[in-house]
Amino acid sequence: MIDITIEKNLKVYQGKQILKINRQFLSGSITKIYGPSGAGKTTFLKIIAGLISPEKGKIVIDDITWLNTDAGINLSPQKRMPGFVFQDYALFPNMTVLQHLEYATGDKDWINRLLLLGKLDTLTDHKPTHLSGGQQQRLAILRALAIKPKLILMDEPFSALDPEMKAELIGGLKVVFKGLGATVLIVSHNPIELEGLVDGELYIAG
Repeated sequence: MIDITIEKNLKVYQGKQILKINRQFLSGSITKIYGPSGAGKTTFLKIIAGLISPEKGKIVIDDITWLNTDAGINLSPQKRMPGFVFQDYALFPNMTVLQHLEYATGDKDWINRLLLLGKLDTLTDHKPTHLSGGQQQRLAILRALAIKPKLILMDEPFSALDPEMKAELIGGLKVVFKGLGATVLIVSHNPIELEGLVDGELYIAG
């Protein structure tokens, strides 16, 4: 179970607004997060990961407190260790596809399974600059999965993929998520692409 209650001041074109979330997510659930641009969807994911701190709030995951502003608790991202797929991929330019995954795990069988899942098994020696946008995005997803996280945060993870690749990858991810027993939060601007994958949704109005 993930229990989140946070408040974060956002800077927007109109001045300021407050991101307020009070929500529980069942362990193993897959939730779509959507809403208008600038509403705070990416900020919400980064708060959960520990990359941004809210003004006030509490995050408890499987009875472990990650954040409690009243008690002065704020675990570092390294201690939280979610799998995070960044919207801009955040790949290492000097690392090959294989090195990205080896940096995260020493499990060769798992690496090979991920490479096949993302159809990057023939591009293992390629660095990000020699990959297409869609290939970079798939690598970002595989890297997030490499640590076998129990919580996966995905920010527009399929935006660069063509419909056929997207459908095939989502089908494979559904199996992987279930196998990991992972709780997954996916920010998406496309209300249709996640049909059949998610079992809940969170609208952030801004």
